[in-house]
Amino acid sequence: MSCHLHYRNQTLRRAALLAAGAGLLVLFVLLDLATGTSDLTVGRVAKALLAGPSAEGVDAVILWELRLPMTLTALFVGTSLALAGLEIQNITGNALASPSTLGVTSAASFGAALAITAGVTVFGQLWIGTTAAAFLFALLVSGLIYALSERRGMTPQTVILAGIVMNFFFLALQQLLLYGASPETAQLINGWTFGNLERSSGLSAAAAAGFTLVAALWLLPRAWAMTALTIGEERARSLGVAVTRLRVEAFLLSALLIAGAVSFIGTIGFVGLVAPHFAKLTLGDDQRFLIPGTILAGGLLMTASSVAAKLLSTGAVLPVGIVTSLVGVPFLFLLLLRETGGVR
Repeated sequence: MSCHLHYRNQTLRRAALLAAGAGLLVLFVLLDLATGTSDLTVGRVAKALLAGPSAEGVDAVILWELRLPMTLTALFVGTSLALAGLEIQNITGNALASPSTLGVTSAASFGAALAITAGVTVFGQLWIGTTAAAFLFALLVSGLIYALSERRGMTPQTVILAGIVMNFFFLALQQLLLYGASPETAQLINGWTFGNLERSSGLSAAAAAGFTLVAALWLLPRAWAMTALTIGEERARSLGVAVTRLRVEAFLLSALLIAGAVSFIGTIGFVGLVAPHFAKLTLGDDQRFLIPGTILAGGLLMTASSVAAKLLSTGAVLPVGIVTSLVGVPFLFLLLLRETGGVR
């Protein structure tokens, strides 16, 4: 009876934390919409939102045509990268793993830059071409990392070192592209490197939301299997989980999420590392709660970073990738210390 009561209390606590996180996310979305070169009050933002996109006035133009696409893109790119990070950590069993630390983001960014330089289009659309190229390179590196993690004697730290090698390799290739590109193309690729929300549009917001929805619909029915996998591969197999199939599907989905995020606004570092860990600290390892918690944490981190980027700069908006990196690098350092026994 006491165990049942403890489980119920724990479930209620986690549900309350998720509700609080959702409320906090709504607050940061409103703050992001209100913050900019022309500050708006939350009341004016709410009024313009309720009036709809067809409303007249300066507030409506600022909100619906400029800020809302940026805020929604930041929100759903954050959720995409956070879910990709969670999947990678689950299937590799590596707490240090993320799209940034394993070089997957850099590979996707190079793929997108290559498609831009070559003018690759699919169905006449450049954004589909850049997404496809980013997906292929992200998938390539994901496969290499998966093969490395399956080898005997490979520690989590060694896999991260391999990821750092991947990072430098694809950054060097991207610099080589810049060297031979035209000034206009080079400027576009340079903006890609730091994760710039100013290139957001209604299309980028809708596509990022679609990627998040697909990932959530795939992950939630497999929450139990993912939870079993975190206990151990042999234990998961004994419980009837098709581990190899689960890992392959998760790698494919994480590559798609990363490609979708990178192809629209460029390289965003460490969201896939920080958000899942923050969700685990507050909600535990039960994937039924961890998956929605990671979605909320990723959205929170990106919208908060967007607000900080606007407040820290005057005039031009500071690239949001710089802010996430400033948060993520110290966090990675602390994780490394903890994994090696330096922090208890």
